[in-house]
Amino acid sequence: MGSTMQDSGPSVTLSQGTVVGAVLTDALPRPVEAFKGIPYAQPPTGDRRFRPPVKVEPSNQIIDASKWGPVAPGKQLFPGGPAFEYSEDCLTANVFRPQTSSAQYESKTPLPVAVYIHGGAFNRGTAMTHNTASFLANSGQQFIAVSFNYRIGALGFLPSTMSHEQGALNLGLKDQIILLEWVRDNIAAFGGDPNDVTLFGISAGGHSIGHLLINDEGQYNPPLFHKVILESGAPTSRAVRPYSAPVHEAQFADFLGETGCPPGLTSAETFAYLRSAPTEVVQAAQIAVFDKYNPSLRWAFQPVIDGDIIPRPPMESWRLGKWRKVPIMTGFNRNEGSIYINKRVSKSSEFTEFFADLLPLLSEEDIATIDKLYPDPLTVADSPYKEELEGTGAQYRRLEVAYGQYAYVAPVRQTAEIASKASKEAVYLYQWALESSLLDRARHGENMYYETCEPNRTKISATQKELCLTLNAYITSFIVAGDPNAVRGESSPDRPVWERYVADDPKAMVFGEENKELIGGEAGAPARLHPDTWARRESEFWWSKVDVSQQ
Repeated sequence: MGSTMQDSGPSVTLSQGTVVGAVLTDALPRPVEAFKGIPYAQPPTGDRRFRPPVKVEPSNQIIDASKWGPVAPGKQLFPGGPAFEYSEDCLTANVFRPQTSSAQYESKTPLPVAVYIHGGAFNRGTAMTHNTASFLANSGQQFIAVSFNYRIGALGFLPSTMSHEQGALNLGLKDQIILLEWVRDNIAAFGGDPNDVTLFGISAGGHSIGHLLINDEGQYNPPLFHKVILESGAPTSRAVRPYSAPVHEAQFADFLGETGCPPGLTSAETFAYLRSAPTEVVQAAQIAVFDKYNPSLRWAFQPVIDGDIIPRPPMESWRLGKWRKVPIMTGFNRNEGSIYINKRVSKSSEFTEFFADLLPLLSEEDIATIDKLYPDPLTVADSPYKEELEGTGAQYRRLEVAYGQYAYVAPVRQTAEIASKASKEAVYLYQWALESSLLDRARHGENMYYETCEPNRTKISATQKELCLTLNAYITSFIVAGDPNAVRGESSPDRPVWERYVADDPKAMVFGEENKELIGGEAGAPARLHPDTWARRESEFWWSKVDVSQQ
């Protein structure tokens, strides 16, 4: 059986065994060799549940790498969408490379490596959501791409004092680090260069990269990565609290109640109970707790300050210069909040109460400032948030814009601002402006489908395809050269020059500006460079409240 498997697809020999993949050609402009579902750590099951990941052991086995590994137990990604195979045995990596002969990979110069970290609010998601094969194939560039699953929800992020006592904090981030160690130790066998690794990811993936970026206490030398792309994510996004924050302790207590854990146990006894509970019980409990707190957006099961991977409040690490100085590409979508907030919010008081509940340490003066920064459509005649959409309340647009700027726009821009002032390495900032629906507009996560050149985007029209190829070209040029302009390529040779972000004269590349093609309007422009002035005043307010918002 082993030789038949090896004969059927490309193979690579690692210390843990020989992985046998497959060649992908469907809907791709170029064939891609894919090695899926490769274990990068031992299964975090049984007694290893709620413990740090453990490296895989050497083996001579033949590993079938022709199909995806299981998805980490969490919330369903798309309600009513495809059913995934969930399993705690989820710590697997996927490697994609341009098709060529094995002999060529062994003899040629090692290729740059891109590692994708998926999003999903740290409670849902899988590597499968990012069409990494299409991303690579449409670029026409020579690099190795890696994606992977990591623990999410309570299994990956269960903050509390008891979790700290049991060494169970930020396990999902620890999974990401051991994956990067696996890449360092194994990617050369696939033809990749472990000394030229770019991290990229969206939403929780971007937040994760931010935490890895500021986890620079000199413990990784040589470093595990060398360039980063943070899409709609930053280490200061939303709230990153101490593990013992009251909201985390309350969520932990709710989680224990949902699992049926008896009260009054020691931390060791509590985690012994949790390790013995069926996966289905743990998954149901974490979903119930997440759903309880979701309306307030004080999400459960998030990264926390642990004194280790996140050693201190992220803003303090920025100020102290305790972060890795590498080239950075980062950006945000103009309507980041539209998929998150209650679309039926209608009263002016609901707008201000939302932020008072979300950020309890804001003063009355702060709330009044927010009220003025985002003019009330019910009382201000020229408010830009006036609109009438079926199924929405009068405060919907106002709230989604304000929340999106607090949670994503301001932190992303702050990353560019701080890094450009404190590092000689290049920083590039983008904005995503394409409106994909009347309701959500330039929504959170939409750019992922364009960077990967998904067929359901490229086939819409020539202008949609051009936008896909342009975005892909900038990103992949950054991956292979550290500069979005360096490699012009055949897919988008005439794209505008993307200038570095400079704090004294900041500029941003705007993708899909005035593109309303998907909602019956004009096609706009694929990419234009502009002064970085959009929502600047609002961002500066939120910057002044970062310390308060982290409580």
